[in-house]
Amino acid sequence: MADVTQGAVLEALKTVRGPDMTGNIVDLKMVSDVFISDAKVYFSITVPADRAKDLESLRAAAERVVKDMPGVKGAMVSLTADRKAGSTAPPPRPAATAPAHSHPHAPAGQRPAGPAKAGIPGVGAIIAVASGKGGVGKSTTSANLALGLAANGLRVGILDADIYGPSMPRLLKISGRPQQIDGKMIRPMENYGLKVMSMGFLVDEEVAMIWRGPMIQSALLQMLREVAWGELDVLVVDMPPGTGDAQLTMAQQVPLSGAVIVSTPQDLALIDARKGLAMFRKVEVPVLGIVENMSFFIAPDTGKRYDIFGHGGAKAEAERIGVPFLGEVPLTIEIRETSDAGTPLTVSEPEGPVAAIYREIARKVWEQVGAGRSAGSRQPPKITFE
Repeated sequence: MADVTQGAVLEALKTVRGPDMTGNIVDLKMVSDVFISDAKVYFSITVPADRAKDLESLRAAAERVVKDMPGVKGAMVSLTADRKAGSTAPPPRPAATAPAHSHPHAPAGQRPAGPAKAGIPGVGAIIAVASGKGGVGKSTTSANLALGLAANGLRVGILDADIYGPSMPRLLKISGRPQQIDGKMIRPMENYGLKVMSMGFLVDEEVAMIWRGPMIQSALLQMLREVAWGELDVLVVDMPPGTGDAQLTMAQQVPLSGAVIVSTPQDLALIDARKGLAMFRKVEVPVLGIVENMSFFIAPDTGKRYDIFGHGGAKAEAERIGVPFLGEVPLTIEIRETSDAGTPLTVSEPEGPVAAIYREIARKVWEQVGAGRSAGSRQPPKITFE
């Protein structure tokens, strides 16, 4: 069976008429870059913001045309609203109907929280690991946090949501392509007792990925909800750095138990970390705590300690804003070497001092998740536009 190509997809989409039956959506330049992975096709269609609701039939027609192509296993098509220059914020949404569990005596004018987001069957808790900027060791921390949780006796999965630069295949020494179950669900890859899903399993490492917002949302939600995770106590999500589409997608559509922020001690990294903290707080996702990575350096020959990036900045920031400080991870040659080799210290040297630090961070994180569950009073998160 021939591989599906971008050119073939675009040719098929030329049969879809544009709005008001003029031209076709390809020649009208309404179609985004087409991304194809494992015979599944992802793209978006740009439409005027004020007509997005009316053009759902156009989206459905484009999706149907692509799904009917030989060799295509599935299609994910989204509408992108093209807001014209000078336009204002989105029109206010109609007030949602109060859910059945709403308090009957809520204050007048207070809008009830949106509906609870659908969880992932079999997954008990979902934890996002985030950073305000790249280069702070977030993915290494995510991998060792997941391994620390597993070492503490939990059933753990990890989703590599850093679609721009997926790291988990290398960090966890996993290669190959995931297998599909009955042509529907994807079986996650496994190593070191973790179930793992990453865009890095679907796209070659050398391929440069260019993503638009709807494609990010579609890919993330498929990797979450179309993967046979099985029974897990916790799913760790390695987020891309920053505060963009991926983070908002996770916060809006996934019932996160909380977020862990990774920062180095230096002022610049802390400034960026504050942005991540502010974003999660704005969307009412609990911040489970801050990890200070590359906290200090121990010279391997003398054992002398050096505070290369300063020290204690993340701890002071956690105290200042009132979130838990989860721990300090040193900058060591062993962490870098074992990460590059795909043999994280938490499993390659489980009795070593660094593995003990990660296990303690994992214990504190799980303790915070439990505290949040027992509180039981937090309303489902919602996005507020100002």
